Amino acid sequence: MAAFARRKAQRLARPDASRKRSLDARAAGLARLLNARERFCTASSCDGRVLVADTDGGGIQKKNCRWLLVTHDPCAKGDVMTALEKATGDVVFKFEPFVLHVLCREMQDAQLLHSVAVDSGFRNSGITVGRGGKITMAVRSTHCLEVPLSHKGRLLVSEEYIEFLVQVANQKMEENIRRIERFQKGLELALEAAVSTDTLAPERPEKSRSVYVHRRKRRTPREQADPSRELEPQDDTESSLDLFAEIMI
Repeated sequence: MAAFARRKAQRLARPDASRKRSLDARAAGLARLLNARERFCTASSCDGRVLVADTDGGGIQKKNCRWLLVTHDPCAKGDVMTALEKATGDVVFKFEPFVLHVLCREMQDAQLLHSVAVDSGFRNSGITVGRGGKITMAVRSTHCLEVPLSHKGRLLVSEEYIEFLVQVANQKMEENIRRIERFQKGLELALEAAVSTDTLAPERPEKSRSVYVHRRKRRTPREQADPSRELEPQDDTESSLDLFAEIMI
């Protein structure tokens, strides 16, 4: 617990390494909500964006591309056409949905976030465990969009097609915003429920330990003399399966 608290303090003290040097508006509320809890620490986030990037032909990499347009709100075809006037290489039009990475103190904390994220529509979310047992929960979605528009400064598609792409991207942005809102509301409820459950923790240890003592009882001389006597309920196959399932979880 102390190690996680130190790691959290160090990370939150770092300067923002993003291009804009600040949190996106929709992600900021979630970051405050999570960082206010000692069990969580946000690592990185983006609340979703439409991007027009000019690359050198080697792919859309942060180190070798120039952003001609970036917006975290719905955009217009005119914005894209204006951005294309500055193109000199291979231009890509992208929609990138909301993403959030959260460091979690314990696996059960990551599982709580994962459950809320999936229920909110972020079905590509996942949990990773790194070196030293660092637990990271990533909130991700699959409704991305990436389309090449020009090659070596020459436009490859029509304005009509660009207008269609903008409409598709804006629809994805609107859905992205709805999912963020669902995630925040669901997270608030889940965190409140978790706090309520923690207050009952003293009553739970006996139950949690009981799964490890489901061993076959020694049969008394009377039981040994009566081979027709059935096993106790805790000795049956179902109890063994329950133990296996709980260990897997």
